[in-house]
Amino acid sequence: MAAYTAADVKALREKTGAGMMDCKKALADTNGDVEAAVDALRAKGLAAAQKKSSRTAAEGLIGVAVTGTRGVAVEVNSETDFVAKNEQFQDFVRKVTDAALAQSGDDIEGLKNAAYPDGGTIADKLTSNVATIGENQQLRRMKSVTVSQGVVVPYIHNAVAPNLGKIGVLVALESQADHAALEALGKQLAMHIAAAFPQALNADGLDPELLERERRIAADKAAESGKPQDVQDKMVDGAVKKFAKENALLSQLFVMDNKTPISDVVAKAGKDAGHDIVLKDYVRFQLGEGIEKEESDFAAEVAATLKG
Repeated sequence: MAAYTAADVKALREKTGAGMMDCKKALADTNGDVEAAVDALRAKGLAAAQKKSSRTAAEGLIGVAVTGTRGVAVEVNSETDFVAKNEQFQDFVRKVTDAALAQSGDDIEGLKNAAYPDGGTIADKLTSNVATIGENQQLRRMKSVTVSQGVVVPYIHNAVAPNLGKIGVLVALESQADHAALEALGKQLAMHIAAAFPQALNADGLDPELLERERRIAADKAAESGKPQDVQDKMVDGAVKKFAKENALLSQLFVMDNKTPISDVVAKAGKDAGHDIVLKDYVRFQLGEGIEKEESDFAAEVAATLKG
């Protein structure tokens, strides 16, 4: 019996763009481990870099809010997109985001126990929403950014309502520059972040496990070349450096011209504004990233219900 299912093959094809037979072989070779199969396909040059969570199916909303020099992003999940369009759910996410803005730190459990404007706690209201809307919902995560002076710029990509959508971004700019200039820069950077999906502010902030994974993939690919070991080592180092450059925000190329590093974009904006500008931090929340949602055959479910 195969160690993988048709759903695994489909998931691997969606993640990599590789052919069906290649996906089946990769899954067979890795005993059904989808993530290991992704790495195997990439090592053989049969797949592009994994698109991280761009194909995740979890629903709900991202909320963003800013006051003064502090901003926060919150993710609240639901089972279906219908709930995300529900005014009751949107009002809940908006009020929860405002409550998160009043908190210090990023303690999601503390946020659940915070007071809800309509009475009780946020956890109480969440329980009530599940009962009245009839669908499971989860308060998943929050992250805040602050600057001592300057601005925090919020951005929602394809907003479904003010400050609510499926991709939420915050950009923290530390500077004495004019706020209008900082807001304009922050909006451009936020749009870049939404599109380019940086993994960290700079290369030093990248997850060591992520870099080690890329090193293993590069090593497997280099070994396939049959070149001398010293050449392979240089190939691996070059591949890892390229990955770090492409995934650290400050070294990414600005999506608006695809040639200027973000660090240079910020430096030029500071020169034009007459004050240094520091891109201190950012947040990028994409709805459902990292969540595996079980797929079901709706027609089969209906047929089973009718038979039952």
